[in-house]
Amino acid sequence: MRSRVLLVSTLASVLLLVAETFALGEAPTDRFSGEEIVTWFAGHGVNARLYAWLLIAFVPAFAAFAALVRRRLPAPHRDMFFVGTIAILAETAVSTWFWAGLAWHPDQLSPPVARVLLDVASFWGPVINGATITMLAPVVALSWGQDALLPRWLGVLGTVTLGEQVVESVATIFGTSGFAAPGGPMNLMLGAGLVTGWVLCLGLVLARRPDLGGPTTPSDQASAVPAAG
Repeated sequence: MRSRVLLVSTLASVLLLVAETFALGEAPTDRFSGEEIVTWFAGHGVNARLYAWLLIAFVPAFAAFAALVRRRLPAPHRDMFFVGTIAILAETAVSTWFWAGLAWHPDQLSPPVARVLLDVASFWGPVINGATITMLAPVVALSWGQDALLPRWLGVLGTVTLGEQVVESVATIFGTSGFAAPGGPMNLMLGAGLVTGWVLCLGLVLARRPDLGGPTTPSDQASAVPAAG
């Protein structure tokens, strides 16, 4: 049953991430002036609201994925992974507030305020790199070495994704325009695509593996003991 829920939550998380990307359409970028941002939100308020709703739906799906993956990992890898996923959800919520808020009263939005608020929302991309690195690193570590608990191919994919996230964290924090701008293609296409692909592969692999390390805490041990009778 848990394996089936993990599979469903993995697929739901990935599909919702893809859907929210298409929901925004051609979103405003660093090249937009304040006036153009106001015009965009006036004409695409529904897109911004749909984007926010899809991210709301993403939260329980990704939370289920994270909890079930954590259950299969050994300590301390499981806890570091779980901290990363919680941070991802929290930071995504903050960014979503700004996108939805900008779409609320676009007729009363001044261009300078619109530019500043969108800049704040766009820095979700660079800042979330820290959370994704925290999520990725402990699982990638389980794919290497003589006693690797996960397939080597998953380790290769995870290592590539982890390396990209490290480079992206520097490039987009200090980038000011174009590909490496905060909230630009490096964040939303390259990085997001790699992380989404890794999440999908991890969920599919672990859905077929009930446990990699066994219960390591009293509460986990208690929940793992079959009920009598």
